[in-house]
Amino acid sequence: MDMALIEDLYYWMLLGRHFEYAAKENYFQGNISGFLHLDIGQEALSVGAMKAFEGDVFTTYREHVMALSRGMSANAVMAELFGKVDGVSKGRGGSMHMFSPELGFYGGDAIVGGHIPNAVGCAYARKYQDKKTGCLVVFGDGATNCGGFFESINIATSQKLPLVFLCENNKYAIGTKIETVSAFSKQAKKVEAYMPTVEVDGMDVLAVYKAIKKAGEYIKEGKGPIFVEAMTCRFEGHSISDANKYRSSQEMKKCKELDPLTKLKPLLDKVFVEKIEAKVIREITEAVSFANASLEPSLADLNKYIFTNEGLKHAL
Repeated sequence: MDMALIEDLYYWMLLGRHFEYAAKENYFQGNISGFLHLDIGQEALSVGAMKAFEGDVFTTYREHVMALSRGMSANAVMAELFGKVDGVSKGRGGSMHMFSPELGFYGGDAIVGGHIPNAVGCAYARKYQDKKTGCLVVFGDGATNCGGFFESINIATSQKLPLVFLCENNKYAIGTKIETVSAFSKQAKKVEAYMPTVEVDGMDVLAVYKAIKKAGEYIKEGKGPIFVEAMTCRFEGHSISDANKYRSSQEMKKCKELDPLTKLKPLLDKVFVEKIEAKVIREITEAVSFANASLEPSLADLNKYIFTNEGLKHAL
């Protein structure tokens, strides 16, 4: 793998890490409200997958770093967290709803597993349109217990859809350990009868990048879907309101020893690292300033974007 790519992946992971630090700080300062699910520790999966996949992407609500890596500006993503009009969803979605059709990013579905059938529909459309890049759907291990997940893998397989299923297995669904609610700790066991499965170290950005790149090539060949299970570990609780008390200090110590940034850093030149760290700090400082300066949505616009123009005409 060439050095330019390694440097690029490190930059996006570092940007994501500092973005999440700033989001956490501004939440406690009262600038961000509502739900906030931080991606600290799991940047390797988010960055590696987004940088490797070419087609449409459907994600969970832990999607800030994915949105940044896909091409949304730090300014616009931070403004969305602040609920401001310059946010990617005009301040109407907040943390859980980053969305950009222009970037092929249909992210931030707030319903656990709710976006998986949507990705199946998109993959069906892309097959119909003969767009071989297909779709990627990212979901947590907890979502594999939803009925829609099993329906989706069945339809995707029977119709040979160009769809990469990417399971982010951090072993917890909120605070529930996967072994207490699932017959398997490795969720690929649920899928093996339907499609090929691949396991990857989700804390290694280079491994994730290679696995998703290869999976993307697989679906282009018209062989149908493929399932990638990335074993990860988040450093924070499920959300900002989760104190993370269900994990012991020993477990968290082992978790943080897998830090994807620490793992990649030795491959990089010291001067580059110092330069990129300064750049990231400037960008995140600017993003917070931009979000603070952006305007609140106007009450006059409250009823906008509820219907399409055609739907509004019929409603009236």
